[in-house]
Amino acid sequence: MSFPQAFVDPSSVAVVGATDDRAKWGHWLATGALAGAGRREVWLVNHRAAHVLGQPCRTTVGDLPGTPDLVALCVPSRHVLAVVRDSLAKGCRAFLAITSGLGADEAELAALLRESGARMIGPNSLGLFNAATRLRLAWGNFTPGRLAIVSQSGQLGSEIAGLGARAGLGVSRFCSVGNQLDVGAADVLTSLVTDEHTTTVALYLEGFAEGPRIVAALAALRRAGKHALVLTTGASEGSRRLARSHTGSLTSALDVVDAACRAAGALRVTTPRELVDAARVLDATAAPRGRRVAIISDSGGQGGIAADLATRRGLRAPVFSDRLRTALRALLPAAAAVSNPVDLAGAGEADLQVYARVVEAVAASGEVDSIVLSGYLGCYGEDAPSLAAAEDAVVDRLGDLQRADTARVPLIVHSMSAASPAVARLREHRVPVFDTVDSAVGALGHVTRLGERPRSVPTNVRGETAVPAAGYWAARTFLTALGVAMPEARRVTDAAGFAQACAALRAPLVLKAGWIEHKSEHRAVATGLGPDSAAAVFREMYERLGPGEYVVEEQDVRPGVVEMLIGGRRDRDFGPTVAVGLGGVHAELWRDVSVELAPVDRRTAAGMLDRLRARPLLDGWRGQPAVDVEALTDAIVAVSQAIAATPGVADIEVNPIRVGPGGALAVDALVVPRAAGAVANDACETTGADGHREAIEEQEIPREHVH
Repeated sequence: MSFPQAFVDPSSVAVVGATDDRAKWGHWLATGALAGAGRREVWLVNHRAAHVLGQPCRTTVGDLPGTPDLVALCVPSRHVLAVVRDSLAKGCRAFLAITSGLGADEAELAALLRESGARMIGPNSLGLFNAATRLRLAWGNFTPGRLAIVSQSGQLGSEIAGLGARAGLGVSRFCSVGNQLDVGAADVLTSLVTDEHTTTVALYLEGFAEGPRIVAALAALRRAGKHALVLTTGASEGSRRLARSHTGSLTSALDVVDAACRAAGALRVTTPRELVDAARVLDATAAPRGRRVAIISDSGGQGGIAADLATRRGLRAPVFSDRLRTALRALLPAAAAVSNPVDLAGAGEADLQVYARVVEAVAASGEVDSIVLSGYLGCYGEDAPSLAAAEDAVVDRLGDLQRADTARVPLIVHSMSAASPAVARLREHRVPVFDTVDSAVGALGHVTRLGERPRSVPTNVRGETAVPAAGYWAARTFLTALGVAMPEARRVTDAAGFAQACAALRAPLVLKAGWIEHKSEHRAVATGLGPDSAAAVFREMYERLGPGEYVVEEQDVRPGVVEMLIGGRRDRDFGPTVAVGLGGVHAELWRDVSVELAPVDRRTAAGMLDRLRARPLLDGWRGQPAVDVEALTDAIVAVSQAIAATPGVADIEVNPIRVGPGGALAVDALVVPRAAGAVANDACETTGADGHREAIEEQEIPREHVH
């Protein structure tokens, strides 16, 4: 169902539970609704009061002189169903439910909405705000701007709005989705794609039950030229609770969210402050084209700290060319450092215009993608008023530089002053300015990642694959059909068959109990078998584990191999994923894994390998030869396509896949079918919001308890 215009710009609003009591939700919603009365008709409903805020009240929605386009509910939970029925009978089809604590009534409410084709935001919502349409149905006030906030936690969304307001960043739209009984975050995100007043979107969610729809909406925002910043929690392990593979134990919920963000071209941040800092930069300037950053400071210490922070944020401070260093020497004293970081060496105190001249020279060089200016600028006029005019002139010059079409090198300023007139002037020029160097560099690091090209999405995807039978032999057959190389092997069930297999294969050999998933843990695998030992080993394993399907393989004894793992997994929220990492029996110890949504192409698979701490092992480490990374990349792509094309499979694990100079050979594998009914169960999973309040007109609600 589409997102109703009634949630964006309703022609009329009814507030049910309106009250004069400022301590109650009904007062805030009524006050906000009436603030937009010049644009729309506003009706107030209260079954006990004849007037609220000087306006006449009706007893029920059914008594209203017209049909409200949007009904805001802030009544006791026991009355919600009755009010919704009354409103539906009146012809209402859009609801905002502040009330929480509906319990079992939520199921009946959902059924009512479906049967009538109505839509609802909430319950347990903190409300709606739209600056462009003068719609305010929420607790508190909002500063208009270009940041849209979509939040499962209303209070956290309010915190983001408040932090933004204090930093000069305003809100275009605010939507607290609450329990998402009907309207979910994906619906709201999709509605923002065409919102001309929004340039950046902040999303907070505690669960991603509509993962694929959310990814699609975030990707649509990116295509529309809007940036999305995602904030979530990592406490839930729902994304791996169904996994039986080693891969499942190595990845977290946040790994999968990060993969979803990369697929959509969005960025995950870890705190509301980080989100607001990044949004401030995006509100003022374009994201950098690359990771090259210039550090310019009037203090060697501050410049050095900024450079260290930049490195930790994945930025690179390249050494300037001879030409640029010569140009900077002409502007600065002999003692100045000009290689990058640049230390002004007191030149700014002699002539404040040096700050602007150096920034202009670096920006025009083409050698960097962004600039951090750190230090005392912003404090001169505050500490010595006689310097205020000269400092303002520098600020104006920096502002002109940021507005120039030819200077798309974003400038981020760290000033030792938090709120001087010069700092305020920088913000008026839309130059991002921060009072700590870590927040300045951190914000730049975030927006630089956001400015990078999103991961590519394969256009040629393997057709649907049949679900293999249980056991290792079936897993071998499944993987070899995908093009994943495996050793020569035979399937045996008794001593005679085992002897025939040993005669046909080249020693040393490996014996495996094919029906056991994690063989090392159960002593269900034996390696290094030769003619003298093989029969006795088979007899001992058979007597201990019993009859079943055993597999005999040629053991991979190539020198110079690196053991890796590849895993395909069907995440409960986001669907098929693929992971690659350091493998073998110590995989859980090192926990060195990269994850992406599946399927992936070769470019994305190569990027996954580049993110691993173990990447140097693949390129040759301490005299070892480089291994066949191309073969490993092919295997990653194949597993990713298989998990995407096989809905009946929950996990595919290849561990280890031994990669040497001459190719990649998978020497153990596991394919786990999806449990019967898993698709239906996934669809029934619901994610609750964080609030525990009950917004009722009879009870005062302390502000600190509103979530």
